[in-house]
Amino acid sequence: NGQYYRLIDSEYGKLKIAVPRDRKGHFHNHLLPAYSRRQDALETTIIQLYSKGVTTREIADLIEKMYGSYYSPTTVSKITAQVTKQIEAFHQRAIKANYVCLFLDATYLPLRRDSVQREAVYIALGITPVGIKEVLDYRIAPSENAGVWSE
Repeated sequence: NGQYYRLIDSEYGKLKIAVPRDRKGHFHNHLLPAYSRRQDALETTIIQLYSKGVTTREIADLIEKMYGSYYSPTTVSKITAQVTKQIEAFHQRAIKANYVCLFLDATYLPLRRDSVQREAVYIALGITPVGIKEVLDYRIAPSENAGVWSE
């Protein structure tokens, strides 16, 4: 019953895609989610840049230069909010109780807040009976001290 067109931002620039219609409304596009305007690869690129410490304004400028699609810093911020949900889910997940060994350590990494400063990243690592290493949890703190370890 005809078609309609949708513009999709992708890593190859803007794509104009014809989406077919059917009379009874049973057609569902499995390649592009309904109402989607961005390809997952582009969102993944934005999230990776954000995780490396690139600001939302810098990401918006880079995406425009690389792909020709303008994203406002607010849009970039909304996309990167997905990372926050994934981090919260990681911290809230159930941990298996079957570990042969448990390692607790901290390392200092340069992290960007207002400026780039080295902060302690506390890491809990478990080793399963078959020898697989798993990151159980982590926490970021300004420095290494007994109070943070007890938490």
